[in-house]
Amino acid sequence: MDHTPDSDPTSAARPPVLIGCSHGTDNPDGRATVRAILADVRRARPDLDVREAFVDLQKPAIADAVREAMRGRGSAVVVPLLMSTGFHVGVDIAAAVAGRRATSAATLGPDDRLVRILVDRLEAVGARPGDAIVCAAAGSTDPRAAVAVARVVEGLRAAWPMGPVTAGYGSAAVPRVRDAVGEARRAGAARVVVASYLLAPGFFHDRLRESGADAVTEPLAPDPLLVEIVLDRYAEAAARIAAG
Repeated sequence: MDHTPDSDPTSAARPPVLIGCSHGTDNPDGRATVRAILADVRRARPDLDVREAFVDLQKPAIADAVREAMRGRGSAVVVPLLMSTGFHVGVDIAAAVAGRRATSAATLGPDDRLVRILVDRLEAVGARPGDAIVCAAAGSTDPRAAVAVARVVEGLRAAWPMGPVTAGYGSAAVPRVRDAVGEARRAGAARVVVASYLLAPGFFHDRLRESGADAVTEPLAPDPLLVEIVLDRYAEAAARIAAG
């Protein structure tokens, strides 16, 4: 049973707890990267109580993190550290905040700032005019996720007009990244660069290096723009809580 203490008279004046919720990974570099994002958020907003939670593989589970944030009659905003909506947002996070003074913010993507990070990553690996770019996302069976990725791909085409830009997926959607790389070569591309639309190192990013591409960019994190996005998502959701 959850023993919640009496209401703290100062709780109403406290801003909601910010819970950054990621998928979770067994990859040590991936874990460190996500922790670093939240550490940067804390440095940017030392007035906030910033915590981490996960939907798989790591602890605390999102439901436990939200329950703990509610102690003292507090409130919480879960910011999904995910690139688009899907099962984890619509089921795991939604269930964790249901019936509580808590809400889920929007996912990190789509966002024009993510496109800016992708361009920076392409430049860092030496992508050049004429290269075919495959924007590689994790993939989801949720059709809204495909729409979100399509918006980012459209933004990347506008920001990187020097060659064709297409999408590829790690799982659950088509074309798979390897197939998208092969299609780009069949279309005549001399070089193919995979732009990793993944937040952090881990299983899916490792698979990108097996796609047959000439170069693969680093994941999106770390980057100061991610901190801006997290805090913007938090502010939008916190305003909903304040509005009642």
